[in-house]
Amino acid sequence: QVQLVESGGGLVQAGGSLRLSCAASGSIFRINTLGWYRQAPGKQRELVAAISRSGTTNYADSVKGRFTISRDNAKNTVYLQMNSLKPEDTAVYYCNTNLALVDYWGKGTLVTVSS
Repeated sequence: QVQLVESGGGLVQAGGSLRLSCAASGSIFRINTLGWYRQAPGKQRELVAAISRSGTTNYADSVKGRFTISRDNAKNTVYLQMNSLKPEDTAVYYCNTNLALVDYWGKGTLVTVSS
């Protein structure tokens, strides 16, 4: 079992920055990849970025060059630094990991980007 708790969302103007955090607890020694997903109103949930335990990252094309994912294994925390935010980045952002073919999700944190 893994518990994921996100924080750091809020309201920001276009062009601004936010940093999201996701703290993991539970069977954390089994965690390999941690990811950030987002879901905008009326849209499907989509992968934003993911990072493996060794630090390998991948990003959605829409956020490359603007978002950076990182993790602190000692603190069992993954971060998403979001710069140059756009109104289309508005969504609920969720932290995710998968263990033994089971997906674990946090409750999400809302990011609203005003134009």
